[in-house]
Amino acid sequence: MHQPLDYFEIIRMAWEEFDDRHEIRRIADKSANVSTNQVYKLSFDDRQPVFAKLSEYGKYDDFREDHIIINNLANNLEAPYENFLAKSLLKRNELFTYRYHEKGKGAWVVFYNPIRIKSMLPKRLDDKHIRALGRELARFHKACTNVSNQLPKASKTVVTDIQDLLRRVEKGKYNVTDKEADIIKAHSEDFLEEADKLNYFNNIEAIPVFVDWNIGNFSVRNNGTMYSRWDYDWFRVSSRVVDFYFFSRVVSEIGDRTVFSYQIDTLNEPRFMMFLKEYHKIFPLNETEIHFIKEAYRFFILNYVIKDGNHFFLPSYAKKLQKEAYEIYLPAMDSHYDVDNILKALKI
Repeated sequence: MHQPLDYFEIIRMAWEEFDDRHEIRRIADKSANVSTNQVYKLSFDDRQPVFAKLSEYGKYDDFREDHIIINNLANNLEAPYENFLAKSLLKRNELFTYRYHEKGKGAWVVFYNPIRIKSMLPKRLDDKHIRALGRELARFHKACTNVSNQLPKASKTVVTDIQDLLRRVEKGKYNVTDKEADIIKAHSEDFLEEADKLNYFNNIEAIPVFVDWNIGNFSVRNNGTMYSRWDYDWFRVSSRVVDFYFFSRVVSEIGDRTVFSYQIDTLNEPRFMMFLKEYHKIFPLNETEIHFIKEAYRFFILNYVIKDGNHFFLPSYAKKLQKEAYEIYLPAMDSHYDVDNILKALKI
């Protein structure tokens, strides 16, 4: 059995490679303790603090690619979002990442400058918050769309990720029961069929999306406009509607909760329709995108809960959410969701 990695030592080695002129005086763990990714605050005597993100999941090349795209986005977003995202540290004009490797395992590190934080949204939003948030996400998505052609190309897509999942299940590389494997295969094939039917690559514009919009991941000004955003664990380049499921949870009747689940019901709540109407006024959605909302949810459950849940969530959360994915989330997709509700609400 492998010994666990010494995260503090890896952070120290990464910093020494980045800038050995400044000695780290203190490393404080700032991790959210829901995800398996680690966040640390580094303090020094003779320079301002820096944050380090450490991940030991996936491929180093994917980690580096994502952070290069995010940093390009952070530096190119137009006002009022020019300081919305935390900026990564560069060395010799290139994004600095550190790769640690030992037999059988590894970890990667990226450094960020601190980002200012204003107000957090309340756990349950009033109507005025919901409307403001709908308009604000539309403006932010428009800003991301405006700079999307300036960003490096992403090698991963939602389609390639699901194809990869399907291949691995078919080859028996997943530790799941036969029944669970059948559920994954059926829903992966449904996703790929729907993406093909909607002509995903030609009819849906891909922009930077952050997927996870829990209210603990961003701050707002007093007028409800977005001020700052951090936590890029689920970043990708895809359809803007991939961001909608988490916003449906943020604006839901029940509001933010400590014990969470990922049921589809929030996508049909009147409060989410209120949010979407405001969004649609600023940055109109088309019928193809509306139909893809269901598939974006299916992708989220398949990719982030089932495929990568053991890496993104602590073991107790992962086990609970994966069990619910097979028994509740995926089976409820047809009975608990009706795309016509959204089409009617937006008069499309």
